[in-house]
Amino acid sequence: MILVDSTIWIDYFNGISSPHTDYLDRVLDQTLILVGDLILAEVLQGFRNDADFEQARRALVKFHQVHMVNPSLAVKSAQHFRLLRRKGVTVRKTIDSLIATWCIENNVPLLHHDSDFDGYEAHLGLQVIHP
Repeated sequence: MILVDSTIWIDYFNGISSPHTDYLDRVLDQTLILVGDLILAEVLQGFRNDADFEQARRALVKFHQVHMVNPSLAVKSAQHFRLLRRKGVTVRKTIDSLIATWCIENNVPLLHHDSDFDGYEAHLGLQVIHP
């Protein structure tokens, strides 16, 4: 079971070959792929035309959908963000803090290509897939 971040889905839908997208392609039929609601929104908002939006939406909703945020997780995410800031780690996007915290709390590895997650891996135990 893995959670795939929007950075990977965006490259995947754009046909970009990388170690991360190649890994995703290899495990699509072998591993339970989770799509978080926050990630679904991030990916879909980037499509400019309706046909591509609809094609991506149909593809993504076939995977196991997870609700990522609740009040308890929001507080934990803020605590993680503040801890990393004290350690000198800058996290640029709140949504990445929420995603990382969800993965940590649910013990789910993350497939990503975004430096915002590095501090969560180094200091908070985020499991990251390094293809």
